[in-house]
Amino acid sequence: MRPSCPLSQHASSVRAKRERRKEARPGELLAAALDLFVEKGFAATRVEEVAQRAGVSKGTLFLYFSSKEELFKAVVRENISGRFAEWGEELTGFEGSSEDLLRHCMTSWWERVGATKASGIPKLMMSEAGNFPELVHFFQQEVVQPGNDLVQRILQRGVARGELRAADPTYGIYSILAPMMYLNLWKHGHGSCGDARVDLDPQQYIASQVQTILYGLSIQTPLPTTEKKKTPA
Repeated sequence: MRPSCPLSQHASSVRAKRERRKEARPGELLAAALDLFVEKGFAATRVEEVAQRAGVSKGTLFLYFSSKEELFKAVVRENISGRFAEWGEELTGFEGSSEDLLRHCMTSWWERVGATKASGIPKLMMSEAGNFPELVHFFQQEVVQPGNDLVQRILQRGVARGELRAADPTYGIYSILAPMMYLNLWKHGHGSCGDARVDLDPQQYIASQVQTILYGLSIQTPLPTTEKKKTPA
């Protein structure tokens, strides 16, 4: 058998590295775009900057994403909306109590999204929503509504198991989402707005919110009544 040519081996190695690099480019572009969108906002971020940070040309970026809007949508899907199917399956297979599930979901959200760079995406949407109605519609469809549906499933599961009282389907969802939104805003606004002296521990904050959501602040939580008291004759 003839020994293989060193030049041929080198060429094959170079081609293999180029192929691996080509496969990695979409992920590198998404990571660079996420960084810049969170740092500068959607409007101020230029595709040239994204390409430069990812180490490619602008033309290469457009091979994968047709516009800045499509790039942003891909970032959202990569970091948030593309994970709802996985989270839904996790909820379906959960065997603990409603208290355990609520704590698990809120803690997992913080660990997987809130504590990461991706938590800057909701803040970006709130600050720039008025200027980009198409992106608002996209975000509502792919993040907000699926998130609401997931929380509603948690509440319905608790009611079905006799562990939670039936609550208004809209406001019951917000009672869980609102504390997490505050934690998200605190993370990105700490030191620039609000009380900079407050140094929240996210895990303790979530544990406190779970207790408040489940049991309220009163010593004994009475069942609400909608019946009007009869006026004595």
